[in-house]
Amino acid sequence: MVYIIAEIGINHNGSLDIAKLLIDTAVKHHCDAVKFQKRTIDIVYSPEVLAIPRESPWGTTTRAQKEGLELSIEQFDEIDAYCRAKKIDWFVSSWDIPSQIAMRKYNFPHNKVASTMLSHLEFLEVVAAEGRHTFISTGMATLDMIDRAVDLFKRANCSFTLMHTVATYPCDDDDCNLRVIETLKARYNCPVGYSGHERGLQPSVLAAMLGAEAIERHITLDRTMYGSDHAASLEPQGLERLVRDIRSISSMLGDGSKRFLDKEKPIAAKLRYFQA
Repeated sequence: MVYIIAEIGINHNGSLDIAKLLIDTAVKHHCDAVKFQKRTIDIVYSPEVLAIPRESPWGTTTRAQKEGLELSIEQFDEIDAYCRAKKIDWFVSSWDIPSQIAMRKYNFPHNKVASTMLSHLEFLEVVAAEGRHTFISTGMATLDMIDRAVDLFKRANCSFTLMHTVATYPCDDDDCNLRVIETLKARYNCPVGYSGHERGLQPSVLAAMLGAEAIERHITLDRTMYGSDHAASLEPQGLERLVRDIRSISSMLGDGSKRFLDKEKPIAAKLRYFQA
């Protein structure tokens, strides 16, 4: 069965209440997991970037905006308890080593390497050393870059799923290049999933049909909310349709064995004038 990840990311907009509503949405529509993001602002961004003027609900600088979108450890403690109560997996993609280490306390079922961290070999070593099954996004990457990451995880004996993704937000249909799923499977002989940033549903459903073992999509309460990821996210009704369509794929594809169904026999008796 396809493992469906509802990416909350930073679409909580710094609000624990919104985060819980998004978790509720994922639970209601039968997702397997929710995922958040964690950053240490002063490591991920330079002082010059943080000083850039930027209007947001939290102030007039990039620092104010970035800090406003971060959840505290105390808030993550509540999210951990809430997800356990709701019986849904949760984990994070950390964007720096201290964040990765800080998140270990939650004993996640999975780790996630964001596309932006794929070339950070020291970070990958820290993640792989934990030994948790890791979803590795492959946006903004060449095959050589993916080779290095795969070799590192194999040396660490840490299982992983490569996630085909295109790091544009939203992603145009012409850029989805879903056959990369087949390319990655053939090259690395490993599980492959898809992390979609498209506006609609079709590429994610097609990815599942091509054999993606995990599908990750951003979710939001409202795509018009403030924030860079909302426009490429699914609202609740879109998430409901996506999960429904993905879950129906395996039953529709079947096992490939040709059968003369019992259901067909009365039709054959009625329509086939020559009975073998």
